[in-house]
Amino acid sequence: MNGGRTIFAQLLDFLPKHQFNQCVRRYRGQHRLRRFSCFDQFLAMTFAQLAGRESLRDIETCLRALGPNLYHAGFRGKVSRSTLADANDHRDWRIWSDLANWLIGQARPLYAGDNFGVALDQPAYAFDSTTIDLCLALFPWAKFRRHKAAVKLHTLVDLRGNIPSFIHITSGKVHDVNALDELPIEPGAFYMLDRGHVDLPGSTASPWPERSSSPEPNAAWTTVAATAESSTAAPGYEPIKSLRSTAR
Repeated sequence: MNGGRTIFAQLLDFLPKHQFNQCVRRYRGQHRLRRFSCFDQFLAMTFAQLAGRESLRDIETCLRALGPNLYHAGFRGKVSRSTLADANDHRDWRIWSDLANWLIGQARPLYAGDNFGVALDQPAYAFDSTTIDLCLALFPWAKFRRHKAAVKLHTLVDLRGNIPSFIHITSGKVHDVNALDELPIEPGAFYMLDRGHVDLPGSTASPWPERSSSPEPNAAWTTVAATAESSTAAPGYEPIKSLRSTAR
C-alpha cells in the first residue's frame, strides 16, 4: 500500500500559498471564521472540479470516503454540504477572481511562443459563449425560459496555450453581441468570433465599428494584403487576408 502523499496533495504544492493568503486578507475572507477556512473551501471545490463531481452531496460523499487521508490532502475542517453551500453563498467571490487572474497572468507568458497552426506574431484570441442550465426554483433571478433558468458564460481564450484571459457572466437571455462592449481590446491582436457576434453594437462606448449582420448586396471584396504562408503551418492552413469593401 502506498504510504506517500496523495496526488491531490502534490498538485497543491504548485499553488502559491502566499498569494492565496493575500487575496483572502484583501477581502477579509477569514473574518470571524472558526472552522472550514477559505483554503478548505478552495480544496473542496478544486477536488470537485478535478474529480468531476456534480453536486454538493456528491462532493461530501467522496471526500468523507477518504477518511483520515483528508488531513494529508490539506483539509483541516470537516466538509459537509451545508457548510460548503454557506461558504459558496456568503464568502466574497473576489477572492477567487483575484486568485484566478493572478494564476492566468503567471501561465500566459509560459505559452507566449507556442505555435497554434497559424503564422502570426501578434496575440490571437477566440471569443465565444456557452449557456449553463440552472434550476429555476433555486435561481429565480436567472429566468431564461418559462420553466428554465440559465446564465451565459462569455469567454475570451488566448489561443497560445488555450488559457482564458477574460470571462463575463450574464443572464442567459443576453445576446452574444452585447458582450462585446465588455471585451478588453488589445492593440494589434486578432480576435476570432463566430456569426453570433457579426451584428456588432453601435454604442459610442464600444471600440467596435457599427456593422450590419448581412453584407451589402452590391459590395465587392478585394484582397489588399496577405501574409506569407509559413512552412510550419498546419495542413489546410490558408493565409490570413485583409479585405476592403468597395460599393458598386
